[in-house]
Amino acid sequence: MPVDPYGPYCREAVQAEVPHTGGTVTRNAPSRPSPARTWIGAGAVAAALLVAWGGTAFSQERPAAQAADPAAAPEAAYGTPDVPGTLVPPPGHVLSATAAAQGVQVYRCASGAWSLLEPAATLAGRTAGRPARRVTAVHFRGPSWESTDDGSLVEAAAVASVPVEGTIAQVLLKATKNRGTGVFGAVSYVQRLATSGGVAPAGTCTDGATAGVPYRALYRFFTPAA
Repeated sequence: MPVDPYGPYCREAVQAEVPHTGGTVTRNAPSRPSPARTWIGAGAVAAALLVAWGGTAFSQERPAAQAADPAAAPEAAYGTPDVPGTLVPPPGHVLSATAAAQGVQVYRCASGAWSLLEPAATLAGRTAGRPARRVTAVHFRGPSWESTDDGSLVEAAAVASVPVEGTIAQVLLKATKNRGTGVFGAVSYVQRLATSGGVAPAGTCTDGATAGVPYRALYRFFTPAA
């Protein structure tokens, strides 16, 4: 059996069936992982985690600018971002796809403080080429992005960050791993922009507890210029 890359916290969230209508969801730590649980794949875990943390978490009021279909026009859905200079990829890399994301930032309590465990989000957008193609994906621990259309994947690490008051930071990430020949197969850099929400809960916490905080962001993917 493949090694579970998530551990009992993510698997417990996948199995949870707690209704949620918005805001932060906090769960106590599982008593112990069940030996009957099986690894169901990174993308499937991320998608299931969104349901577990509250499928209606985003039903709260949204800005009118988000009325646009994110798959058709991600920038229109979340707003055209003002990209800080430190988050621009180096020369020789071109925009290949843009996708609007919504999901949760999952935090775990250790030593009385919250720390990021993983993201879990779904993405919808389009490629930058002509003709443009629809992009759908899931975002999960790594951080990784996996296409639900062609199975391609990119995993990346942050190389630059710009703090944003009241929300998670805007980030530039550099690819550390790629898989497949699809939309993410050759991605070299990823921008996380236009962030909203996702900040760790305030105050102390009970060790082992987990909390999912709703967030939105615009992700832009870059590949080496031909």
